[in-house]
Amino acid sequence: MTLDATLLSILVCPDDRGPLLVVGDALYNPRLRRKYRIDDGIPVLLVDEAVSVDDDEHQRLLAAAQS
Repeated sequence: MTLDATLLSILVCPDDRGPLLVVGDALYNPRLRRKYRIDDGIPVLLVDEAVSVDDDEHQRLLAAAQS
């Protein structure tokens, strides 16, 4: 999933207001270890719908974001 560069430049985590990483079909906050889904090109930035990730998934997401 490719999001518009302008949109990505203004998107932040709704909880800590920090930047997000694009990882596949999700946006990831590595500071809080929360993953937000993207549905049909629309980021779902709702804290209640974010998915917390464990250590292994955190490392995988960081590696995927850098590639």
